[in-house]
Amino acid sequence: MSGKLSLCATPIGNLEDITLRVLRTLREADVIAAEDTRNSIKLLNHFDIHTPLTSYHEHNKIEKGKILLRQMEEGAHVALITDAGTPGISDPGQELAAMCREAGVAVTSLPGPAACITALTLSTLPIRRFSFEGFLPVDKKERERVWIELEEETRTIVLYEAPHRLVKTLEELYRRLGNRRACLCRELTKKHETAFTSTLEILLAHYQKEEPRGECVLVIEGKNPKEAQREEQQEWEKLSLKEHMALYETLPMSRKDAMKQVAKDRGVGKREIYQRLLEEEA
Repeated sequence: MSGKLSLCATPIGNLEDITLRVLRTLREADVIAAEDTRNSIKLLNHFDIHTPLTSYHEHNKIEKGKILLRQMEEGAHVALITDAGTPGISDPGQELAAMCREAGVAVTSLPGPAACITALTLSTLPIRRFSFEGFLPVDKKERERVWIELEEETRTIVLYEAPHRLVKTLEELYRRLGNRRACLCRELTKKHETAFTSTLEILLAHYQKEEPRGECVLVIEGKNPKEAQREEQQEWEKLSLKEHMALYETLPMSRKDAMKQVAKDRGVGKREIYQRLLEEEA
């Protein structure tokens, strides 16, 4: 009889944020796999939970994942928790869940706290659409690739950052994205929770003088869609109309559909494109 994996969201600060369902699952599971057992034991002791604990983290996720999977295939119920928040969001968990799915072991997710969602709701920035990036890559090439994408991102952006890297990241954000509105959240759900909504320039100036403390979540305004559209139109206008049409006709795309797309790119009506093409071909 196959067991199962339960992804259990735990508090990001305030212990009262844990759900009754998570508490029950942690008590009923055969084993709890934790990102840092030294940190998790404090949570378990607080709620008088004595389920066996084992480590599952970034550096052992493949080998330990295989061991946990074998236990589940033999019928064990494994509850996975991270240091704080929901497993799989900027910490281990996704890999184990994927291994279980592939092996046919049941996976369930118990909803609860997530720092990115908490920060979004506190930021007062638009949150209907957002892009969650987690921690920016350390590798220079990968980091540059992400920066290029973020420069054109029109959705609200959410980043995680450690306090000792915060000033450097704010400098990069200000240089690459300009002086956008932003909110810096610290100590979420804790006694000294702060949500500092201002601009990147002011946030940078503040933390260049005051040493940042505690894990940080940055919520940054996306690029203005109208500004992005204007820039795109300017790029298309560098091409002749024939060159622009040729881009789509070689896809292949019908002449009629190509005219529609060219008109959309340039922010004009299809009739105008048709007329200009007739004039050029005359």
